Amino acid sequence: MMNERSIPNMETTMRLDDAEVRVRGIDVLNRALGPVLAYRFLTLMHREPTDYVEISRRLYANQTIDDIFERAQTQWQG
Repeated sequence: MMNERSIPNMETTMRLDDAEVRVRGIDVLNRALGPVLAYRFLTLMHREPTDYVEISRRLYANQTIDDIFERAQTQWQG
């Protein structure tokens, strides 16, 4: 999994083109899930409709708006 040091700050992310974002995303998936499950995940994302509301609910479960805002603010400040 990614640690805090590997999370890019706003300055870094503003310089990444779409191809680099894809490459880094696939790399993170490979490291987190392994190549077989990363491939499976990518296939599922293209094959099935995605309920982004449900994904957001799971992603932000047990977090307050203040928690989310503070984390976002920290990331944007670098």
